[in-house]
This record gives sequence, C-alpha cells and structure tokens, in this order.
Amino acid sequence: MTETTSISSSRANVLGLGLIGGSVALALRHLGYEVGGADADSHKSADAFARGIISHQGLYPDAEITFVATPVGTVTEGVQEALGATTGVVTDVGSVKAHVSQAIKDPRFVPGHPMAGSELDGLDGADPEMFNGAVWVLTPNRASTDEAFSVVAGVVTKMGAEVVALDPIKHDDLVAVVSHVPHLTASTLMRLADDMSEEHLALLRLAAGGFRDMTRIASGRPGIWLDICDQNKDAILRGLDLLIEGLTDMRDVVQSGDRQGLLKRLDQARSARMNLPTGAGPVENLVEVRIPIPDRPGSAADVFTLSGELAVNIYDFEVVHSAEGDRGVMVTVIRADQTDVFRGGLLARGFRPAVQPLS
Repeated sequence: MTETTSISSSRANVLGLGLIGGSVALALRHLGYEVGGADADSHKSADAFARGIISHQGLYPDAEITFVATPVGTVTEGVQEALGATTGVVTDVGSVKAHVSQAIKDPRFVPGHPMAGSELDGLDGADPEMFNGAVWVLTPNRASTDEAFSVVAGVVTKMGAEVVALDPIKHDDLVAVVSHVPHLTASTLMRLADDMSEEHLALLRLAAGGFRDMTRIASGRPGIWLDICDQNKDAILRGLDLLIEGLTDMRDVVQSGDRQGLLKRLDQARSARMNLPTGAGPVENLVEVRIPIPDRPGSAADVFTLSGELAVNIYDFEVVHSAEGDRGVMVTVIRADQTDVFRGGLLARGFRPAVQPLS
C-alpha cells in the first residue's frame, strides 16, 4: 500500500489480533474500513481498540470480509466461528492450507496465506505496509465461489499484495521449501553455532553479516512452529529430505576437490538468487488484459492459477459485471513483456482476452 486508497465505509473483521492480524486490521483501516476485532485473549482486543488498530471490539455481523488470523492449530475453528457469526466472505492467513481447505466446504470461504512477517511480535510489530509488495496466496477449494474469491483478491490487492492462486496441497509443498524448511535450517545452524561456542568462546563474536542474515529468521517465536510442523509434516519432511540430499551432494563435491562442479553449483545458486521476482516497474511497461469470465465456479481463480503456472505477475485486477449478470470481465494488469505467454495460456484455457497498453 504505497498510498492510502479510500473506499466506502464498509465493514471488515479480524479474528485473532497478533502480528499478522494487527497488520491486516491496520491495512484495512487505511483503506477506509470500519474494522471489528476479536481475540481469544480479551486483553488483546482491548489493547487493539485503545491503539486505534480496530474500531470496534467484536465481529461485525454484516462485515464484507472477515480475516481469521488465529494460530494455525485453531484456524479451522476460527473459520467456522467467523462463518457462523457473519454474512460476508471469510478468509484466513494460516501458512498451512490443505487441512483447512479440506475441512471447510463453504461457498463464502477462500483460504489464504500472505507471505509476509516480521521479527517483531504481537501488536507492537503491527504494520499497515507489511503486505505492500508481498505475495498473498489464495487456495480456493471447489466450494469457493468466484464472487468470494474476487472479494478477497480485491481487498488484498488494495493492500499492495500480489495475488497468486494455488492448489492447497501444492501450496503446502512449495511453502515448505521457501518458508518452513528455511526456518528449521536457520534454527539448526544457530544451535550448531551455540553448541560450538561453548568450546570456542570467540565463535559468536566472529559471526559476520552472512551468518546473521541466514539465521535471522531463527529469532521468530518458537511456539507457532509446533502446529506448523504438525499440520504440514509430510511436505516439510519432503523438503528436508531434498535439502539433505543437496547438502550431501555439496559435501561430495567439496570432498572430491571438483572445482568446476563447485563453481557450477555456486553459479546456478547466484543466478537464481539474482533472478528472484521484483516489482512491476514503470507504467509504460504495463498492459491491461481484459478477460471475459463465464458464470461458473472457479473461473477467476483459474486465471490466477494460470498466471502462477506461467510466472506472470498480476499487479492489479478487478471484476466488472455485465448488465445481463451471467458473466463478467476480469481486468488485469501485467508487464508488457509477459503479454504473449499470458495471452497464449488464456486462449489455451478457453478464455478470449483483449490486451491494451496502460500508457
């Protein structure tokens, strides 16, 4: 959210007022929402109200959208509570998606996961800019309606996030590699250094920037990882096995003195790191793709899923409904250099896109 974008005085809710929930609430307030907030710990909701993070203690029954930001182990119960207490769309922010996606089959529910966070804890770390430029994954199941998907995607896009749609199981496999396994790896490295420091007192004093950067995430709250590792156990084990295999390969290359093999692996890693996705760039590099979508479940989600498969970033979007009410037009903004691959993928899926430059 690079600037405050005012909308109507709609209502939204946040259930669970920790770091992410507090940040969602602040981002919603900046967008002009009246925000209801609740937490299992009543002191947290009172504190959030006193700080102006929420505008009402409790959930608004008529809220347009409710974000469930409770710990991973209680997300399913939180979603059920939100669906029962409100009439609007419900989403969650948990980092494990298969479990809740399989447990909740309601047309108003769209599972989600913002890939964002902070080393700070609780409401003290709440930041309305936390999701600006972040990837926000949505994992709609067969029950999720296009209307619900569009509401959730529209709100998080206004927060500055980039929406990516994924199958819940695929999400859990991928997030194990880019989030869960790295955290466990950082924790292991930090424990190794701590154990060695007992014999070599100078070790931790020698820890330079690279080590500090790599182990930074080990400073996060340990408690949340118990539920994550329980609910995403299989994917995390697969990721750890791949990491162990990769480290074993690296050990063999170093042991054998294979300089070319080592250089090849380091070059591949450096190239991949330098090519991590960046921002949208100047407006003259962007195009608008208008996509008629039929009145069938999952059409809008199909477009986002395709964009993820093709590595096409959707920087903004909206759904414009036709007067007849049997179809709508999904208006997306992408980089101009990704037009051909995106248009080709859409045509192959049966969509009929129209492209025009923004500038």
